[in-house]
Amino acid sequence: MDAIEAILSRRSIRKYYKKPVSKEIVRELLESAMSAPSAGDEQPWHFIVIDKAEILSEIPSFHNHAQMLKDASLGILVCGDLKLEKHKGMWVQDCAAATENILIAVQAKGLGAVWLGVYPREERMKGLRKLLNIPEHVVPFSLISIGYPAEKKPRADRYNEARIHYNRW
Repeated sequence: MDAIEAILSRRSIRKYYKKPVSKEIVRELLESAMSAPSAGDEQPWHFIVIDKAEILSEIPSFHNHAQMLKDASLGILVCGDLKLEKHKGMWVQDCAAATENILIAVQAKGLGAVWLGVYPREERMKGLRKLLNIPEHVVPFSLISIGYPAEKKPRADRYNEARIHYNRW
């Protein structure tokens, strides 16, 4: 699948078949994440791959939109390391770019995923920090639920000419 098709056909998938994702594919997803642009090439990210069902099943107790993790093959938590910041506050954009790269790579590999927001929700950050033993200088940013899709969603046409401005508003 080419990049444009992966971007345009990507949808949030919340239902999965119980089937493990290979370590090779997980590595490709992480390599895609780490290929994202970052301010000053600071690359302030860390990734926690969660493939133990018992850990995934605990997350919905403090993240009320994460029920699908109970059936997911894995989750990838994208974190920002404040000690790696060169440009204050830009870690948020950097981690968002890494998250989106994972979502596009997931689509290209025939998997399904959904972006679960974590930052800046204190209860979600605190819950993940405690569950996964994350140090204080590392901020849990986003959690991506990943698996083999047990649902199909049609491509959404979100192109909106009214939101486009050339040269001025």
